[in-house]
Amino acid sequence: MYKFKVQEAKRVRVILSTDAKCEADDQYAIVHALLTPKFDVKGIVVAQWGGQNRYPTVMEGKEEVEKIFDLMGTSGVPLYAGHDLPLESDTEVVDNEGVDFIINEALKEDDKPLFVLCQGSITDVGAALIKCPEIAGRFTCVWIGGGAYPNGGWEFNSTNDIIAANTVMRSSLELWQVPMSSYIQMQVSYAELQAKVMPCGKIGKYLFDQLVILGETAGWINGESWALGDSPAIGLAMNHNCGTFYTRKAPLFDQNANYIECDTNREIRVYDVIDKRFILEDFFAKLKINYPKEAK
Repeated sequence: MYKFKVQEAKRVRVILSTDAKCEADDQYAIVHALLTPKFDVKGIVVAQWGGQNRYPTVMEGKEEVEKIFDLMGTSGVPLYAGHDLPLESDTEVVDNEGVDFIINEALKEDDKPLFVLCQGSITDVGAALIKCPEIAGRFTCVWIGGGAYPNGGWEFNSTNDIIAANTVMRSSLELWQVPMSSYIQMQVSYAELQAKVMPCGKIGKYLFDQLVILGETAGWINGESWALGDSPAIGLAMNHNCGTFYTRKAPLFDQNANYIECDTNREIRVYDVIDKRFILEDFFAKLKINYPKEAK
Protein backbone atom coordinates (compact mmCIF):
# COMPACT_ATOMS: atom_id res chain seq x y z
CA MET A 1 0.00 0.00 0.00
CA TYR A 2 0.95 3.67 -0.09
CA LYS A 3 3.95 4.87 1.90
CA PHE A 4 2.64 8.43 2.02
CA LYS A 5 -0.32 10.21 3.57
CA VAL A 6 -2.47 13.00 2.25
CA GLN A 7 -3.03 15.88 4.67
CA GLU A 8 -6.63 15.79 5.82
CA ALA A 9 -6.97 19.48 4.95
CA LYS A 10 -6.06 18.66 1.34
CA ARG A 11 -8.61 15.89 0.84
CA VAL A 12 -11.75 16.49 -1.22
CA ARG A 13 -15.18 14.92 -1.40
CA VAL A 14 -15.91 13.37 -4.78
CA ILE A 15 -19.01 12.20 -6.59
CA LEU A 16 -18.41 10.33 -9.83
CA SER A 17 -21.02 10.65 -12.56
CA THR A 18 -20.25 7.99 -15.14
CA ASP A 19 -21.81 6.48 -18.24
CA ALA A 20 -19.96 3.23 -17.55
CA LYS A 21 -20.45 0.47 -20.14
CA CYS A 22 -21.04 3.06 -22.86
CA GLU A 23 -17.52 2.24 -24.05
CA ALA A 24 -14.22 1.37 -22.35
CA ASP A 25 -12.57 4.40 -20.76
CA ASP A 26 -15.01 5.20 -17.94
CA GLN A 27 -13.84 2.06 -16.19
CA TYR A 28 -10.26 3.34 -16.06
CA ALA A 29 -11.39 6.64 -14.52
CA ILE A 30 -13.56 4.88 -11.93
CA VAL A 31 -10.69 2.65 -10.80
CA HIS A 32 -8.31 5.62 -10.70
CA ALA A 33 -10.69 7.61 -8.50
CA LEU A 34 -11.22 4.73 -6.09
CA LEU A 35 -7.44 4.29 -5.71
CA THR A 36 -6.74 7.98 -5.03
CA PRO A 37 -6.11 8.77 -1.33
CA LYS A 38 -6.89 12.46 -1.77
CA PHE A 39 -10.46 11.53 -2.67
CA ASP A 40 -13.22 10.82 -0.19
CA VAL A 41 -15.50 9.16 -2.73
CA LYS A 42 -19.02 9.72 -1.43
CA GLY A 43 -20.75 7.80 -4.19
CA ILE A 44 -21.08 6.99 -7.86
CA VAL A 45 -24.06 8.06 -9.97
CA VAL A 46 -24.59 6.17 -13.22
CA ALA A 47 -25.53 8.60 -16.00
CA GLN A 48 -27.60 7.82 -19.08
CA TRP A 49 -26.08 7.60 -22.52
CA GLY A 50 -29.22 6.75 -24.52
CA GLY A 51 -29.48 10.42 -25.39
CA GLN A 52 -31.71 11.44 -28.23
CA ASN A 53 -32.49 7.82 -29.06
CA ARG A 54 -34.25 7.71 -25.69
CA TYR A 55 -33.46 4.12 -24.76
CA PRO A 56 -32.66 3.11 -21.16
CA THR A 57 -29.01 2.51 -20.30
CA VAL A 58 -28.54 3.21 -16.60
CA MET A 59 -29.15 -0.31 -15.28
CA GLU A 60 -26.55 -1.67 -17.68
CA GLY A 61 -24.10 0.93 -16.40
CA LYS A 62 -24.91 0.13 -12.80
CA GLU A 63 -24.13 -3.55 -13.39
CA GLU A 64 -20.80 -2.55 -14.90
CA VAL A 65 -19.81 -0.50 -11.84
CA GLU A 66 -20.80 -3.40 -9.58
CA LYS A 67 -18.51 -5.63 -11.63
CA ILE A 68 -15.66 -3.16 -11.11
CA PHE A 69 -16.28 -3.16 -7.36
CA ASP A 70 -16.13 -6.96 -7.34
CA LEU A 71 -12.91 -7.17 -9.37
CA MET A 72 -11.25 -4.52 -7.18
CA GLY A 73 -12.43 -6.09 -3.94
CA THR A 74 -14.05 -2.76 -3.08
CA SER A 75 -17.09 -2.31 -0.87
CA GLY A 76 -18.84 0.49 0.92
CA VAL A 77 -19.02 3.00 -1.94
CA PRO A 78 -22.69 3.93 -2.51
CA LEU A 79 -23.95 3.42 -6.06
CA TYR A 80 -26.97 5.25 -7.47
CA ALA A 81 -28.95 5.09 -10.68
CA GLY A 82 -29.22 8.44 -12.41
CA HIS A 83 -32.11 9.66 -14.54
CA ASP A 84 -32.51 7.25 -17.46
CA LEU A 85 -33.52 9.83 -20.07
CA PRO A 86 -32.29 13.25 -21.20
CA LEU A 87 -34.22 16.19 -19.77
CA GLU A 88 -37.33 17.27 -21.68
CA SER A 89 -37.23 20.90 -20.53
CA ASP A 90 -35.24 23.25 -18.33
CA THR A 91 -38.08 23.21 -15.80
CA GLU A 92 -38.49 19.42 -15.52
CA VAL A 93 -38.27 18.27 -11.90
CA VAL A 94 -36.86 14.76 -11.74
CA ASP A 95 -37.60 12.31 -8.92
CA ASN A 96 -34.47 10.18 -8.95
CA GLU A 97 -32.08 8.68 -6.38
CA GLY A 98 -28.92 9.82 -8.14
CA VAL A 99 -30.16 13.38 -8.53
CA ASP A 100 -31.26 13.50 -4.90
CA PHE A 101 -27.90 12.14 -3.78
CA ILE A 102 -26.06 14.98 -5.55
CA ILE A 103 -28.38 17.51 -3.90
CA ASN A 104 -28.06 16.01 -0.43
CA GLU A 105 -24.27 15.81 -0.57
CA ALA A 106 -24.00 19.36 -1.87
CA LEU A 107 -26.15 20.67 0.98
CA LYS A 108 -24.05 19.01 3.70
CA GLU A 109 -21.94 21.20 5.92
CA ASP A 110 -18.41 19.85 5.43
CA ASP A 111 -15.01 21.53 5.39
CA LYS A 112 -13.89 19.35 2.50
CA PRO A 113 -14.76 20.88 -0.89
CA LEU A 114 -17.02 18.82 -3.13
CA PHE A 115 -16.21 17.88 -6.72
CA VAL A 116 -18.74 16.25 -9.04
CA LEU A 117 -16.81 14.61 -11.85
CA CYS A 118 -19.00 14.15 -14.93
CA GLN A 119 -17.59 11.63 -17.38
CA GLY A 120 -20.64 11.52 -19.63
CA SER A 121 -23.92 13.34 -20.12
CA ILE A 122 -24.48 16.07 -17.56
CA THR A 123 -28.12 15.08 -17.07
CA ASP A 124 -28.04 14.47 -13.33
CA VAL A 125 -26.19 17.68 -12.45
CA GLY A 126 -28.61 19.65 -14.64
CA ALA A 127 -31.58 17.94 -13.00
CA ALA A 128 -30.15 18.62 -9.53
CA LEU A 129 -29.77 22.34 -10.34
CA ILE A 130 -33.37 22.54 -11.56
CA LYS A 131 -34.70 20.78 -8.47
CA CYS A 132 -32.55 22.66 -5.97
CA PRO A 133 -30.96 25.80 -7.48
CA GLU A 134 -29.25 26.75 -4.22
CA ILE A 135 -26.66 23.97 -4.63
CA ALA A 136 -24.99 25.91 -7.48
CA GLY A 137 -22.54 27.58 -5.13
CA ARG A 138 -21.69 24.47 -3.16
CA PHE A 139 -19.53 22.33 -5.45
CA THR A 140 -17.24 22.31 -8.47
CA CYS A 141 -18.25 20.33 -11.53
CA VAL A 142 -15.55 18.95 -13.84
CA TRP A 143 -17.22 18.00 -17.12
CA ILE A 144 -15.75 15.92 -19.91
CA GLY A 145 -17.90 17.31 -22.71
CA GLY A 146 -18.52 19.78 -25.47
CA GLY A 147 -16.90 20.22 -28.86
CA ALA A 148 -13.76 22.16 -29.70
CA TYR A 149 -13.84 25.92 -29.33
CA PRO A 150 -14.78 28.27 -30.86
CA ASN A 151 -17.48 26.48 -32.86
CA GLY A 152 -18.38 23.31 -30.99
CA GLY A 153 -20.42 20.79 -32.96
CA TRP A 154 -21.24 17.14 -32.42
CA GLU A 155 -19.71 15.65 -29.30
CA PHE A 156 -21.08 12.55 -27.60
CA ASN A 157 -21.57 13.78 -24.04
CA SER A 158 -23.08 17.15 -24.89
CA THR A 159 -25.45 15.82 -27.55
CA ASN A 160 -26.76 13.18 -25.12
CA ASP A 161 -28.50 15.95 -23.17
CA ILE A 162 -28.33 19.44 -24.63
CA ILE A 163 -31.03 20.75 -22.28
CA ALA A 164 -29.04 19.65 -19.22
CA ALA A 165 -25.86 21.09 -20.70
CA ASN A 166 -27.57 24.45 -21.25
CA THR A 167 -29.00 24.34 -17.72
CA VAL A 168 -25.48 23.97 -16.33
CA MET A 169 -24.09 26.66 -18.63
CA ARG A 170 -26.78 29.15 -17.55
CA SER A 171 -26.26 28.46 -13.85
CA SER A 172 -23.76 30.00 -11.44
CA LEU A 173 -22.11 26.61 -10.81
CA GLU A 174 -18.30 26.52 -10.75
CA LEU A 175 -17.60 24.61 -13.98
CA TRP A 176 -14.32 23.25 -15.31
CA GLN A 177 -14.94 22.08 -18.85
CA VAL A 178 -12.70 19.62 -20.72
CA PRO A 179 -13.86 19.77 -24.35
CA MET A 180 -13.25 17.05 -26.92
CA SER A 181 -10.17 18.77 -28.35
CA SER A 182 -8.60 18.43 -24.89
CA TYR A 183 -9.76 15.00 -23.73
CA ILE A 184 -8.58 13.33 -26.94
CA GLN A 185 -5.06 14.29 -25.83
CA MET A 186 -5.23 11.27 -23.49
CA GLN A 187 -3.86 8.89 -26.14
CA VAL A 188 -2.32 5.63 -24.95
CA SER A 189 -1.22 2.59 -26.93
CA TYR A 190 -2.49 -0.95 -26.46
CA ALA A 191 1.12 -2.04 -25.96
CA GLU A 192 1.55 0.31 -22.99
CA LEU A 193 -1.74 -0.87 -21.51
CA GLN A 194 -0.68 -4.50 -21.94
CA ALA A 195 2.61 -3.81 -20.17
CA LYS A 196 1.31 -1.60 -17.36
CA VAL A 197 -2.36 -2.44 -16.78
CA MET A 198 -3.02 -6.05 -17.76
CA PRO A 199 -0.60 -7.59 -15.17
CA CYS A 200 -2.32 -5.81 -12.25
CA GLY A 201 -4.70 -8.34 -10.77
CA LYS A 202 -8.19 -9.23 -11.94
CA ILE A 203 -9.14 -5.59 -12.37
CA GLY A 204 -6.11 -4.82 -14.54
CA LYS A 205 -6.79 -7.79 -16.79
CA TYR A 206 -10.43 -6.78 -17.12
CA LEU A 207 -9.62 -3.16 -17.91
CA PHE A 208 -7.26 -4.24 -20.68
CA ASP A 209 -9.44 -7.02 -22.08
CA GLN A 210 -12.67 -5.03 -22.29
CA LEU A 211 -10.96 -2.14 -24.04
CA VAL A 212 -9.28 -4.41 -26.61
CA ILE A 213 -12.48 -6.34 -27.29
CA LEU A 214 -14.45 -3.15 -27.92
CA GLY A 215 -11.58 -1.76 -29.96
CA GLU A 216 -11.87 -4.67 -32.40
CA THR A 217 -15.24 -3.34 -33.58
CA ALA A 218 -15.31 0.36 -32.63
CA GLY A 219 -15.12 2.52 -35.72
CA TRP A 220 -13.59 5.61 -34.11
CA ILE A 221 -10.28 4.19 -32.88
CA ASN A 222 -6.94 4.39 -34.72
CA GLY A 223 -6.20 0.68 -34.58
CA GLU A 224 -3.90 0.09 -31.61
CA SER A 225 -4.46 3.06 -29.36
CA TRP A 226 -7.24 4.64 -27.34
CA ALA A 227 -7.97 8.01 -25.81
CA LEU A 228 -8.74 7.55 -22.11
CA GLY A 229 -10.83 10.69 -22.38
CA ASP A 230 -12.61 10.46 -19.02
CA SER A 231 -9.41 10.39 -16.97
CA PRO A 232 -8.76 14.17 -17.01
CA ALA A 233 -11.69 14.56 -14.60
CA ILE A 234 -9.73 12.51 -12.06
CA GLY A 235 -6.44 14.25 -12.70
CA LEU A 236 -7.86 17.77 -12.42
CA ALA A 237 -9.63 17.03 -9.13
CA MET A 238 -6.32 15.66 -7.82
CA ASN A 239 -4.28 18.59 -9.11
CA HIS A 240 -5.87 21.48 -10.97
CA ASN A 241 -2.44 22.31 -12.41
CA CYS A 242 -2.18 19.10 -14.46
CA GLY A 243 -3.33 21.10 -17.45
CA THR A 244 -3.63 24.67 -18.64
CA PHE A 245 -6.85 26.60 -18.88
CA TYR A 246 -8.38 29.90 -19.81
CA THR A 247 -11.59 31.50 -18.62
CA ARG A 248 -14.44 32.60 -20.85
CA LYS A 249 -18.15 33.32 -20.67
CA ALA A 250 -20.13 30.10 -20.63
CA PRO A 251 -21.68 29.52 -24.04
CA LEU A 252 -24.97 27.81 -24.80
CA PHE A 253 -25.55 24.93 -27.19
CA ASP A 254 -27.88 24.87 -30.18
CA GLN A 255 -29.62 21.63 -31.17
CA ASN A 256 -26.55 20.53 -33.14
CA ALA A 257 -24.28 21.21 -30.14
CA ASN A 258 -22.73 24.25 -31.79
CA TYR A 259 -21.70 26.96 -29.33
CA ILE A 260 -23.79 30.12 -29.03
CA GLU A 261 -22.04 33.07 -27.41
CA CYS A 262 -23.87 34.39 -24.34
CA ASP A 263 -22.35 37.47 -22.71
CA THR A 264 -24.79 37.35 -19.80
CA ASN A 265 -23.52 33.98 -18.53
CA ARG A 266 -20.82 33.75 -15.85
CA GLU A 267 -17.25 32.73 -16.62
CA ILE A 268 -16.18 29.10 -16.68
CA ARG A 269 -12.78 27.44 -16.78
CA VAL A 270 -11.93 25.66 -20.07
CA TYR A 271 -8.94 23.32 -20.10
CA ASP A 272 -7.17 23.41 -23.47
CA VAL A 273 -4.08 21.34 -22.59
CA ILE A 274 -4.00 18.22 -20.42
CA ASP A 275 -0.87 16.75 -18.81
CA LYS A 276 -1.60 13.22 -19.91
CA ARG A 277 1.64 11.74 -18.57
CA PHE A 278 0.95 12.95 -15.03
CA ILE A 279 -2.52 11.36 -15.15
CA LEU A 280 -1.53 8.12 -16.87
CA GLU A 281 1.61 7.49 -14.81
CA ASP A 282 -0.24 8.18 -11.57
CA PHE A 283 -2.89 5.65 -12.61
CA PHE A 284 -0.32 3.03 -13.64
CA ALA A 285 1.57 3.46 -10.36
CA LYS A 286 -1.54 3.20 -8.17
CA LEU A 287 -2.71 0.12 -10.01
CA LYS A 288 0.67 -1.57 -9.61
CA ILE A 289 0.95 -0.66 -5.92
CA ASN A 290 -2.51 -1.99 -5.11
CA TYR A 291 -2.59 -5.00 -7.47
CA PRO A 292 1.03 -6.17 -7.84
CA LYS A 293 0.19 -9.71 -8.93
CA GLU A 294 -1.02 -10.88 -12.31
CA ALA A 295 -4.43 -12.59 -12.29
CA LYS A 296 -4.32 -16.36 -12.67
